[in-house]
Amino acid sequence: MKRNIYLEDIALQQAQAALQAALERLGLWGPLPAEEVLVSEANGRVTATAVFARLSSPHYHASAMDGYAVRALDTIGATETSPLTLQLVEEGAAVESVVRPAQAVNTGHALPGWANAVIMIEQVQPVTLAEGAAGLEIRAAVPPWHHVRPMGEDMVATELVLPANHVLRPVDLGALAGSGHARVPVYRRPRVAIIPTGSELLSVEAVDRFHGRSGELPPSGRIIEYNSLVLAAQVENWGGIATRWAIVPDELAAIRAAVRSAACDHDLVLVNAGSSAGSEDYTAHIVAELGQLLVHGVAVRPGHPVILGLLNCEREAGDSMRQVPVIGVPGYPVSAALTGEIFVEPLLARWQGQQPYEPPILAGTLTRKVLSPTGDDDYVRVSVGRVGDKVMVTPISRGAGVISSLVRADGILRIPRFSEGHDAGDEVYVRLYRTPAEIESTIVAIGSHDLTLDLLAQFLAERVAPLRLMSANVGSLGGLVALRRGEAHLAGAHLLDTESGVYNDGYIARYLPDQAVAVVTLVGREQGWIVPAENPAGLSGWDDLANHDVRFVNRQRGAGTRLLLDYELSRRGLATEQVRGYDREEYTHLAVAAAIASGAADAGLGIRAAAEALGLGFVPLAAEQYELVIPRVYYEGQLVRPLLEILADERFKSAVLAMPGYDVTAMGVTRFLG
Repeated sequence: MKRNIYLEDIALQQAQAALQAALERLGLWGPLPAEEVLVSEANGRVTATAVFARLSSPHYHASAMDGYAVRALDTIGATETSPLTLQLVEEGAAVESVVRPAQAVNTGHALPGWANAVIMIEQVQPVTLAEGAAGLEIRAAVPPWHHVRPMGEDMVATELVLPANHVLRPVDLGALAGSGHARVPVYRRPRVAIIPTGSELLSVEAVDRFHGRSGELPPSGRIIEYNSLVLAAQVENWGGIATRWAIVPDELAAIRAAVRSAACDHDLVLVNAGSSAGSEDYTAHIVAELGQLLVHGVAVRPGHPVILGLLNCEREAGDSMRQVPVIGVPGYPVSAALTGEIFVEPLLARWQGQQPYEPPILAGTLTRKVLSPTGDDDYVRVSVGRVGDKVMVTPISRGAGVISSLVRADGILRIPRFSEGHDAGDEVYVRLYRTPAEIESTIVAIGSHDLTLDLLAQFLAERVAPLRLMSANVGSLGGLVALRRGEAHLAGAHLLDTESGVYNDGYIARYLPDQAVAVVTLVGREQGWIVPAENPAGLSGWDDLANHDVRFVNRQRGAGTRLLLDYELSRRGLATEQVRGYDREEYTHLAVAAAIASGAADAGLGIRAAAEALGLGFVPLAAEQYELVIPRVYYEGQLVRPLLEILADERFKSAVLAMPGYDVTAMGVTRFLG
């Protein structure tokens, strides 16, 4: 089959309008038909019609207290100095001849027809009347309907209980049952088929069995399929019923059969992958063959190769033709998840009588410049935290295949089409994934990467929820610059002063000359060559950098590890041009280790823990202190205090020591500068 081409590359709003127009024509741009379900099974469903009370609640005059039912008129005149006596009568007894009757009642009991008030049991004194009958003495009058729940106090028969298009909550179920309803009419839940395609895919279950049996990684070129898990969970969260198909190989006939089958039993079909322009990308061709291709290619990033269309379905010969919407979802995981948010959620909401979800919007200050392709609506993942009186917005990884970027993201910054982006310092508006309260409880750390920061974040979350630590890895110098600009609460740093041999102090004086800061030791750690297991190149020291046969992978500019490397190169009179791969940069120690584990590099400078995490070799070269630089205003504040307390926790120290290459002897030791 020939490669597909993009039929269109239209604006997002035009694509959404095209889908809406097609569904309106088919009568599918509104709520799905109603069905009745048991109230006990209706939580989270949406009412299809208004619901009116069948019964009053309560449907009789009920006692609101344990005590005695009386006639309020009979209590007039009772005082502390002039008590009145009442005569106790049995339930159902005639009271016409009784002067002041009283009947024992418990909470919820029906009042006798002659009574209109209740006196609490604590406010009466049992007495024996002159004729030997049981009686009560009262010392205060009560008004009519005192301690009584009158009929219809909660709801009156025929009263509106719930409107249509209302999402049912637990309390609503109680109101329905209390007004006499055992069943409630709700919109049918949308049925959504999710079809993952790709011959290179492996189910996570297959990977689990494979790894459990051999302990080895899946073969190169085989990808774990999880987009269908994400899409199905999204559908369920949005009120739909998701059906995950087994992985369909990149075969035209197999994909066609799966799509045709899904269309006849579902309200929406999502075909994952195969929507781009590769030689095995069949989705657009199949949609055109089985129905109508509305859109192929939307000017949105990530998520460019989205397909929108309609599928024809005829269950049996002679049946009327039914058309079902289909969305071709891009294969990259971030693109797939965002396609769900942009196209699937609004459609499922409308089918359930709801408006599309509108997340909370928060204004903040952008910490770094963001460039955006001018022809696309760009969805940039960001982390967000309040630092002082400013909300800081920091862009994170933009790769369409980096699902962890969505895990870490606090929200989305949408950059409109034909905008070139934003400069650092611009005010921007973020569509939040987290609540504003969570943003207010975020400790922002920008600076050098270390594995113990992840461990620190874990301990913090366990001890002081919802307090959380958000880390952005920009290198030690980048962290000090962020502190100078008021963008972070703290920065991780390990900057060696080549003249004094002291870590961090000289750089803090240079970059933060007007700030009082606390410098808190987190860990001591080993730096050295991360190499393949068994160290096949036989690396042993700094001079090995001059070996041009060794492919090196470096850290980014401003990283303390890179400064250490440059210092050692300078000491030996080696030019950076002599180091093969000096210009290849990674932002974390684990990324350096991953490059070596993949065979893309032979060596990189990093910490022992990163090497051993991926089963690599390690050649120790230096010991250093990794420290947290914290402005005094935050060091002494309430937000950061719980994090600092963890440094004295023996459990945390033990957890750090369980990772190789760390020393906790000086953990928590603090000095003050400025």
